[in-house]
Amino acid sequence: MRDWIDFGMVRDFAAENTAAYRLCTKPEGWAECYGGDALVSYKTAAAREEILHELDEWARLANQPFQRVFGRFLPKQNAERNPPVLLLGTKEESLQTTVLERGVCYGLDFGAGYSTGLFLDQRENRRFVRRGAPRRMLNCFAYTCAFSVVAGMTGAETLSIDLSKKSLSRGRENFMLNRLATERHRFMADDVVSVLPRLARKGERFDMIILDPPTFSRSRTGRAWQVEHDFDKLLLSALEVAERDAKILLSTNCTRLNERALEVMGRFCLKASRRAGTFQATAKLPDFPPGVAARSIWMILR
Repeated sequence: MRDWIDFGMVRDFAAENTAAYRLCTKPEGWAECYGGDALVSYKTAAAREEILHELDEWARLANQPFQRVFGRFLPKQNAERNPPVLLLGTKEESLQTTVLERGVCYGLDFGAGYSTGLFLDQRENRRFVRRGAPRRMLNCFAYTCAFSVVAGMTGAETLSIDLSKKSLSRGRENFMLNRLATERHRFMADDVVSVLPRLARKGERFDMIILDPPTFSRSRTGRAWQVEHDFDKLLLSALEVAERDAKILLSTNCTRLNERALEVMGRFCLKASRRAGTFQATAKLPDFPPGVAARSIWMILR
């Protein structure tokens, strides 16, 4: 089936204890697997019906039936984003569930908002964190703290910052799902842009920093954030709290910024802060076509 992942890839995911991955990608939408649930994201009703029809055929051929199928409209404006709706399956079942990624358990909620709780295109970056085994990690725009969980599993101390208290509460639940105590992990509901200078003044330092900011947002004070214009200032602030050997993830969903643009920005910030470093590309995702996933690179300080 064109546009759909092959069954060998499904077996590979199962072998590494992963049940969350992209099933297909089309110009007007895509489908994702979350264990026994599927999520169809679409721009038009015609795209939704096409993907639903092919999903039924793919599930039959793969011998992988889905208990529920959710649909999510992809609007042009963020203000029009709504939670997924149940298209197929039992309405009585809880909208909250869990899914495994490389043996790590993450909580999902199909009714909490536009996003379910886990960004699939950050899978390889989460593995980079786990393999890097940081000592102290700063997770900016942490959402449900997936990066913090994998860092915590290696023994790291973490600080997760996000404007949403509800998202951080779900992050705490992700720690509990993996039987991780939270005594060495901090959760701060605040604006990252204002927190970073305070951390620098306190002398806090981190050997791994996650920067995956939204494309556009507003702080509680009404200050607008636009990643194209503000990412460099964010990175300069992050460099103020970075250890000499720190690794910093630069990631964005903004289609106007690619990996080359991120590296150019990174080199500018290194020069401005009188730091030295190299850049490493994120490993490719087998279930995402080129140019579809979040753009990301790692800055390796030295």
